[in-house]
Amino acid sequence: MTRWYEDGELRFAVGFEDTFVPQTGLGARALDEYELTQHYHFWREDLTYARDAGASMIRWGVPWYRVNPERGRWDWSWLDQVVEHLADLGLVTIVDLVHYGTPLWLDNQFVNAAYPELVADYAARVAERYRDVLRDFTPLNEPMLNVLYCGQYGVWPPGLTGTDGFVKLLRAIVRGIVQTQQAVRTASPEATFVHVEAAFRFDTELASRAAEVEFLRHQALLVEDLLVGRVDQNHPLTGFLTANGFTDDDLAWSAANTARPDVMGVNYYPALSTEILGEESHVGTLADPRPRRDDWTGGLADVLTKFARRYECPVFLTETCVTGSVEERLSWLDASVAEVRALRERGLDVVGYTWWPLTDMVEWTYREGVGRPMDYHLAMGLWDLVEDGAGVLRRVRNPVADRFLSHTRGE
Repeated sequence: MTRWYEDGELRFAVGFEDTFVPQTGLGARALDEYELTQHYHFWREDLTYARDAGASMIRWGVPWYRVNPERGRWDWSWLDQVVEHLADLGLVTIVDLVHYGTPLWLDNQFVNAAYPELVADYAARVAERYRDVLRDFTPLNEPMLNVLYCGQYGVWPPGLTGTDGFVKLLRAIVRGIVQTQQAVRTASPEATFVHVEAAFRFDTELASRAAEVEFLRHQALLVEDLLVGRVDQNHPLTGFLTANGFTDDDLAWSAANTARPDVMGVNYYPALSTEILGEESHVGTLADPRPRRDDWTGGLADVLTKFARRYECPVFLTETCVTGSVEERLSWLDASVAEVRALRERGLDVVGYTWWPLTDMVEWTYREGVGRPMDYHLAMGLWDLVEDGAGVLRRVRNPVADRFLSHTRGE
């Protein structure tokens, strides 16, 4: 049987911003993008808009914390309706099983000792229940960003910091992805896996920071390297790992338990993906960002080529856009599609292009803020979010959607 990524076609997809960090605490609000963008209310229209824009595929996430509100209790009522509509639309769906967050009842979140088994059980239930419709899965979106925000920077639960937290989150995330993939394959033997990683790029003009840049470049690929069995005694970061709590048993487990992708997804944002290390030291979070350099389509070509060569599988541009005016979005859409087509003509196996997201979204800084959701509005969609007098976020199609449709038709 020929898979969708094996027939030589370029698929066009749209994504739905599906960050779920539902835990609250001192100075932190729940971050559920479906709630903030009112997708829970407008899901039927939103999914239909994806088809109207010419997309043949979507990236869409399951809110684990809602379908599994208590340990051992499952509520499929809403998801059943969504999946039925997806089937009616005929959209191939790449399912985000985890997009940063865990259920509210799971204490210590990702570093709970049972996390790998629990996330695998959840994933298997989704795959088995919907196997006639949902066959393509992302076990966990942007795992390295997840490790950094939850384990090193203390930004998201469980709020660990430093190298110790980094290694603890790394171990848990890797084992969770491996066991998720194993469980889904058992529940749905025809399933395929699209791993999705952020395209972190680093550069500096300072000789004093060259070693740090080199470390960060290797770190950016560390989760995927562990998943595919590339981390052995010759890996540049093996010494760092073993010096900070990653044991020989951990290395042996990862070597024996791999989870290779069928397709490698790459998320690239021209204004965000290239970080510059200068005289001042920055963490790299939203609250303390490093300076960025917009490398436009040159950066896009670089990351797609490097991921394809490193992991020896097809690549999919699983997220891209610019935040700004319609004219700025149109410029990037045209340039990035042209670059993807040029890469394919040069022989690179790029199988898909995703505009992310379909609608505008609410910036993650909402979580630590105090304003209303639309105070954190980011204009980046094919449909604008426009708040009416009753607080309803109306979806308004803009010219970027029309241009996207033209690209899907090869015009």
